[in-house]
Amino acid sequence: MSSLDELAHRGGTWLARSAAAPRRHTAAVVADRFDRVTWRDTYEQSAGLREVAEELNERYDYATDLLIDVFLAAYKVGPRLREPEEMDPSRLVNHQIITALVESRQFAELHRETAGDPYAAAMAVLAQAAALRGMLERLRGAQERGERAGKAQREAEGAAGLVGEALRRAVDEGDEGGAVPDAAADAVRRAIEDAEAAEAAARQAADGAAQALAAAVPGIRAAARNAAAQAAEGAREEGALMRAWGVGPGELERMPFDQRARLAERLGTGRLARWAELIGRFRQMAVGERARKVENATGELVGVTLGNDLSRVIPSELANLGLPELRAVFAARYAAGELMLYDSQGEQTTGQGAIIACVDTSHSMYEAGPGGVTREAWAKACALALLDQARAAGRDFVGILFAAADKVQVFRFPAEQPAGIDRVVDFAETFLGGGTSYQAPLSVACEVLGEEFNDAARRRGDIVMITDDECGVTEEWMRGWNDAKRLLGFRVFGVAVGAARAAEAGSVLEALCDNLRGVEDLGDVHGAADLFRVI
Repeated sequence: MSSLDELAHRGGTWLARSAAAPRRHTAAVVADRFDRVTWRDTYEQSAGLREVAEELNERYDYATDLLIDVFLAAYKVGPRLREPEEMDPSRLVNHQIITALVESRQFAELHRETAGDPYAAAMAVLAQAAALRGMLERLRGAQERGERAGKAQREAEGAAGLVGEALRRAVDEGDEGGAVPDAAADAVRRAIEDAEAAEAAARQAADGAAQALAAAVPGIRAAARNAAAQAAEGAREEGALMRAWGVGPGELERMPFDQRARLAERLGTGRLARWAELIGRFRQMAVGERARKVENATGELVGVTLGNDLSRVIPSELANLGLPELRAVFAARYAAGELMLYDSQGEQTTGQGAIIACVDTSHSMYEAGPGGVTREAWAKACALALLDQARAAGRDFVGILFAAADKVQVFRFPAEQPAGIDRVVDFAETFLGGGTSYQAPLSVACEVLGEEFNDAARRRGDIVMITDDECGVTEEWMRGWNDAKRLLGFRVFGVAVGAARAAEAGSVLEALCDNLRGVEDLGDVHGAADLFRVI
């Protein structure tokens, strides 16, 4: 017979270990249920994520868990990683990869582009897929050791549990004096010996896995830095591309995943993909020129003068109306024409009707100027900035693409309707090819302004003619053109891109336009800057 106290002393430690066995996690990034729902929704929408997961899972264990961690690290505003001791040994490789990514400076740059944006986080995962594959391959040996360590740990925990079961049986079989039958006591001792052996094996397996993982760390860190840098560059480029095309963060957040992916691919591979930076600069320039406008003034702000035009009174003068004792002084200065006013010069008032951009898309518009910018790219970038101008002023915009007399295509963007990005891209990417006719697009522009006048009684539209060629018009057509201008009160601005002779005195374009300029440096967006102060 053996003493129960003796057995309890030896087995109590194992009983405590069994009860206190910590929960081992399979996810390195701490996440709540909302994060997990976001991942599931994104995974279901992204064919690319599913393809990468399927490919990696064919060769590596727990690859989907790794993709989830990479996604959540990019998506969560403040991602927090678990300690290695909290991880299931089989997921320590995933933990090491995520740690290397998150701790790199390049990841911080990536995270600025992806935080809170499921689509951008998914794109970051896809951008790093090749690097993840390489890191998993490099860590294949460490992964195998980790799995053996995980198995050994589970066996050790199971052995500790068997000690508890043996002790409970010994207690049940013991007598009131604390004596335990030899068979039950031997069972407890064997369980303890097995638990000690299992713990030693688990410790040895864990040390081996840790050593294998540590040996691969330098290479993993370098690969993680490169992967994060590449993903960050891709995220920045796509963000800049969307901004250049006028797609704001709010619109992107509302856009379904597949639609956003298709849009990004289209903008990145379309006709004007190379010129996104030019388009963005044009739009930024136009915003700056709009800011220089003075509401209801006749030109560019140049200083302060005296007068009694209440539409141009400076704010400090208007403030006098708020003080009863100064109202009489204000009235006297108004009567004497001595109020301080914003002074402007040199430009006419802005239009009220539609803004119409007639863009030449004949074969010669393919030609590139200094810096490699094509005439088409400059013209389309200017037209897109004019679209923004119309939206900002609450005016209709009409894009008329033209080439030969039988090649005209019209894109309408009414002020009261959203300018859908797909329609905008259709307008920008359409190229007709062929020769050049002035009469065809300008006749269509007159028809558009005539319809607007008849339907809404709006006059004073603005037509911007962008071309690189000279073209004759008939006398009869010219008479009709001048009659339409007098009736509808529209203005015509001409821009000759890369074709100085088309802007020369005595040219047909000069006869057609109220304001004409030539642009030779197609890399300079400021050649048309004044248009955005007067249109």
